[in-house]
Amino acid sequence: MKPIINSGFDPIIIEEYKAKMKAYGKLFLPVEDENNTDEYFHFYFIGRYNTKEVIYDSILYTLRLQHELELYEIAEHRAAQHFPHYKKIIYEEDENGNLKALNSQEEEIGLYMAEVIVELQEEEEVKVGEHINEDFHAEFGISLDVGLHIESITPEIIEKFIHDFNEDKIQLDETLYSFQSEEDEA
Repeated sequence: MKPIINSGFDPIIIEEYKAKMKAYGKLFLPVEDENNTDEYFHFYFIGRYNTKEVIYDSILYTLRLQHELELYEIAEHRAAQHFPHYKKIIYEEDENGNLKALNSQEEEIGLYMAEVIVELQEEEEVKVGEHINEDFHAEFGISLDVGLHIESITPEIIEKFIHDFNEDKIQLDETLYSFQSEEDEA
C-alpha cells in the first residue's frame, strides 16, 4: 500500500477531525487565525474528492472585503510607480496602543493611495464575483478559496456553504460587483 503523503487524505487524521468537529458541535472546525473576522474566516471541514473523504482547508470571505483588498493593491502598485522612493507604509503603535504619526513622505503616499482608491470606486473599475478556487496541491487536504456576496460570515452561512458544497448544490452568482466605501454610503 502506497503511503499517504498529504495527511488531509489520511483516514486516521480525518476521523480525528470529525471527532473535534463533533465536540465543537458544528460541521466545521475554526482555524486559529488572527485574521478571522465577520468578513473573513478560516476553517476545516470534511468533504469528498474522487469518492474519498478529505479535509478541506477553507478560507471564506465577503466580496466587499475582496473588493477593498483589490483596490488597496492597485493603489499600492500605482503609488510605487508614482513615487521614486516608494516604501510600503507600516503603521506602528505607541506605548498606549495609538497609531504613531506618519512622516511627511508616508503621509503623501497615503493621501495619493486614498485618491486612487476613491477614483477607482467612482469609476467602478474594480469588479469582483463569487468564486470557489480549489488547490489540489496543498500541503494539507484540499485548499478552498471562497468569495461570496454576503454581508457577513456566520456559523450558519459556513454550515450552509459546507452542506451545499458537499451536496454539489453550490450556485455561484455570476454578477460582478463593485462597492463604495462605507463612509461614502452614509
